[in-house]
Amino acid sequence: MIKIIVGLGNPGRQYEKTRHNAGFLFLDGLAAELGCKWIIDSRFQGLFAECNIAAQKVMLFKPETFMNRSGYAVGKVARYYKLLPDEILVVHDELDFGAGIIKLKKDGGHAGHNGLRDIIAHLGSKEFYRLRIGIGRPANGKAMADFVLSPFSKNEWELMAAGFSLIRESLNQIISGDITAAMTKLNTRYL
Repeated sequence: MIKIIVGLGNPGRQYEKTRHNAGFLFLDGLAAELGCKWIIDSRFQGLFAECNIAAQKVMLFKPETFMNRSGYAVGKVARYYKLLPDEILVVHDELDFGAGIIKLKKDGGHAGHNGLRDIIAHLGSKEFYRLRIGIGRPANGKAMADFVLSPFSKNEWELMAAGFSLIRESLNQIISGDITAAMTKLNTRYL
C-alpha cells in the first residue's frame, strides 16, 4: 500500500513548467483536483499535502531541494514517518518515452536520473515504486540539460495532460496495492 507520493522537480518559478518538473506538475494538478492544500514543512525541506485517495490518507510531497538532492528530503520524510521503500511512489520525468507516455514499475536502477540516484542513496534501497512520465528526448545537437529545463510545446503539453489523466484513472488501484492491475492498465496504453 502506498502511503506517500513524491513528485520530483526543481523549486523556483523559472523551472515551474519545464520537462524536468513533470513530477511536480502531476502532483500540483492532483492536489488541485482533490482540493488538497500545500503546506511548507521546513523540517523536511519540502511541500506537503494530505489527501484522501482510495479511502485512505495519502501524503503528497514535493522536495524543495534541487533535483539532484531529492533523496536528502525523501530520506528524512521516510525515516520520520517510518516508511518502507515499497510504501513510496516517486513520480518523475523519463527521457526514454515520448511526451505523455506513462509507465509504472517497482525497483530498478536510476538510469542516469540524478533525482532517483539520490533517493536510492538516501533510502539505501531501490525497492520503491516509480511512475515514469515520458518527456521525450532532445533533437540531435541539443544539450540534455537545456532540453530537460525547457518548457513543453503546446502539443507536448496536451500529451502530458492526457498522460496525467491516465495516471489519475489508475491511482485508486496503485494506492490500494493493486499494482499489477495498475501496471497492466498504464504500461500497455499509448496515447
